Amino acid sequence: MTITTIPSNTYKNVHYSIDAIKEEARSLVYQGKVSRQQPIYTLCQFIPPREWAFVECELEECDYLLRDRIADLLGHEEWEND
Repeated sequence: MTITTIPSNTYKNVHYSIDAIKEEARSLVYQGKVSRQQPIYTLCQFIPPREWAFVECELEECDYLLRDRIADLLGHEEWEND
């Protein structure tokens, strides 16, 4: 997941872009670690607890609810035929 760190006096503030969150979710789905039908809050198992608050904020700013399905986060996906 691509993250941007912004130095501060005591702690580093981490910013997760919605694109980075979507890419992480897509990767976890493709690896079979989560299902498209699970709620978005399932992703918290794969993101360090200290950073989860930043992910929640970004999701909220982009009008996603933690109870929404991961499929809603992934949006339209294109599949290649063999």
